Amino acid sequence: MSTVITSIDRRSPADRYGIKVGEKLLTINGHEIIDVLDYRFYGYDAESVVTLSSPDGTVRKVRIRKEEGQDLGLNFDTYLMDEMRSCSNHCIFCFVDQMPPGMRQSLYFKDDDARLSFLLGNYITLTNLSPREAQRIMDLHISPINVSVHTTDPQLHCTMLGNKNARQSLEYMRQFGKAGIVMNGQIVVCPGWNDGDQLRRTMQDIMDMGFAGCSVVPVGLTKYRKGLARINPVDKETARDIIAIAEEYGQKCLEKFGTRLFFCADELFLRAELPLPEEDYYEGYRQLENGVGMLRSLEADFMTALEDEELPESPTPFTIATGTAAAAHLRMLLQRAQERFPGLQGQVIAVENDFFGHTIDVAGLLTGQDIAAQLKGKVEGRVLIPLHMLRHGETVFLDDYTVERLSDELGVPVQVVGIDGGDLADAMFEATW
Repeated sequence: MSTVITSIDRRSPADRYGIKVGEKLLTINGHEIIDVLDYRFYGYDAESVVTLSSPDGTVRKVRIRKEEGQDLGLNFDTYLMDEMRSCSNHCIFCFVDQMPPGMRQSLYFKDDDARLSFLLGNYITLTNLSPREAQRIMDLHISPINVSVHTTDPQLHCTMLGNKNARQSLEYMRQFGKAGIVMNGQIVVCPGWNDGDQLRRTMQDIMDMGFAGCSVVPVGLTKYRKGLARINPVDKETARDIIAIAEEYGQKCLEKFGTRLFFCADELFLRAELPLPEEDYYEGYRQLENGVGMLRSLEADFMTALEDEELPESPTPFTIATGTAAAAHLRMLLQRAQERFPGLQGQVIAVENDFFGHTIDVAGLLTGQDIAAQLKGKVEGRVLIPLHMLRHGETVFLDDYTVERLSDELGVPVQVVGIDGGDLADAMFEATW
């Protein structure tokens, strides 16, 4: 832990009131500052009394007046003012444990840090939460918190998370619900483990605990599972059973709370070979980050944007590279566009995931090497890839292929497209690239 100030934002409240780099932040309004959550929440008020110590040990207090909610402008050695906390679980379905050897080290790090749940929206199991941190969440009423639930059967919860102390996280969920903490849940369904009656129990308990919403997603299984627990993939019939249970409890929630509460990921409908629900099912796409409603949202935005598109005089041919799961849906969108604009030249190629195994069918887990191998000699003009294939803020795939390398190997430009359907429409209709 380090609360030593490493830099100060120019023209920030801290800058105006003469706080210095190298000083250590001790308290704000009498509250000890341990990490970024303390800093953010205790520094929210319009007036803050900040206690600092200099490198020689001199302690001073500075009274700062600012706009309510405005950041003080202090920066520290790390974003969290602390080390990121690694996961203490050994979940039977953990994707990190299913990674091939030889990849960059950061891909093998498993975080389970409550602070990242609040600040970045990460999902956590609560097993790393200390009693002090749990009490702080309730005292400060920090919301929302995103919780990986999976099952509420205490023994099965411990078994699936590979942590004999995991049942404490179920108690935290109950405490948070009673305290009015907004919780968003996630259930990763593993056939033979937490489906069927176990899934029904979990959904009933989530209703009783006061969750605001919960996504239901199929387990992702790579070909690298040697030595790991046996889990069957979610097939057509299993997906249909999961959807039916979610619909049963969704209807109960609609009648009781006015919200469906349980939302199935797009993957489940695709595997079940069922049509995607209409837009009102998703209640404003509250679980979009979990793959719930991404395709329906993409379609809605695409069709709206299509109304404003114009076909250029010399349209550039393009190929959309995607995973096998979404390929049919993207072909349908392309067909709609070509019906309206017959001169539009494009194709969709479904890329099989040879890197992780063909059971992984989503675009976000495709690698540059698989795209290169399967598109070579089949494309002209340019290749369109979705932004979520790449590392956040960079142009690098999971296998460290860069967009530039992929472009060189294919011999055509590779264009990164935003996740919005309007971005996809705009990319299709670009004259040159």
